Amino acid sequence: MKKALIALAALGLTGGVAVAQSSVTLFGVLDVNMRYTKSSGNTLKQLGTDGLNSSRLGVRGTEDLGGGLKAGFWLEGALNPDTGTVDSTRFWGRRASVSLMGDFGEVRLGRGKTSTRLHIDDFDPYSTTGLGDVAKLYSTLGSGSDTLNRADNMVQYFLPSNLGGVYGSVEVAAGEGTVGRKALGGRVGYRQGPLNVAGAYETTTGVGNAKFKQMSVGAAYDFGIARPSVNYSQNEFGSREQKLLTFGLTVPLGQGQILASYTDAKADGPALAGVGDAQLFAASYVHNLSKRTALYTTVAQIRNEGLGRFAVSGSPAVANGAKSSGFDVGVRHSF
Repeated sequence: MKKALIALAALGLTGGVAVAQSSVTLFGVLDVNMRYTKSSGNTLKQLGTDGLNSSRLGVRGTEDLGGGLKAGFWLEGALNPDTGTVDSTRFWGRRASVSLMGDFGEVRLGRGKTSTRLHIDDFDPYSTTGLGDVAKLYSTLGSGSDTLNRADNMVQYFLPSNLGGVYGSVEVAAGEGTVGRKALGGRVGYRQGPLNVAGAYETTTGVGNAKFKQMSVGAAYDFGIARPSVNYSQNEFGSREQKLLTFGLTVPLGQGQILASYTDAKADGPALAGVGDAQLFAASYVHNLSKRTALYTTVAQIRNEGLGRFAVSGSPAVANGAKSSGFDVGVRHSF
């Protein structure tokens, strides 16, 4: 048996260039918290998830094809560690893609985040996760768009990383006969040292063959003692419009950091159920026990006006113009 194991090991070392030049990585995040939320007088106490980072399980890999060309794949699905369940509709719902990479950049095919979502992640201190998730205020304005965060059937191109700080991507998503899934978008930015400035645009074919448009511009600067950020987004569908302005702040503090954000959302045009003016306030403290493990606590509140029914993550249903608040304490571990 010992000789057989030695032979197999030797075969693994000499069994071909392709094996030696390939890599596969299993990775994941487990994020669980004790959460209390209140909306319209109703309260909910729960063991929640995704307070600091989204819980996930994934596998990714690359293969060196020679001549500076690489092939890669990425499969990533959502987890619910509080119940041990996975996404009920998509096992690899967060990302499922195959790509070719080289000096030219990256061509990626499959499901993943859209350019506008990647942009908003960069300028939201909460990276659109948890009680402070700014995306909770974003509306598709009755368009039926299914590309606000991620899109299916995408072909994306990402610029190479050696352009002196310039980065960007363009994408097209096939609707395949489904309303709200045919999309075209992109982003371009400049990231050098402490500075990051960028803009993004996405258009999706919605109901009635009309276009849902999302435009965003943002900037951030890391002063060392603090990283302030600002982002402006504008969503349009027909005569309806939503404008959102977000101010964010990240402050290092010992082994941790303080996160804070304020978002003001304004809705214009014909009335639409659930959509109105709203403000989101959020503040957090994150304490890093190691590079992979952190404790955190967050408090947040959404103040709705008019027909607005926006709610913080995990909140009970909200009445028109009512408040939605939340508080949590949790732990995040990545591997």
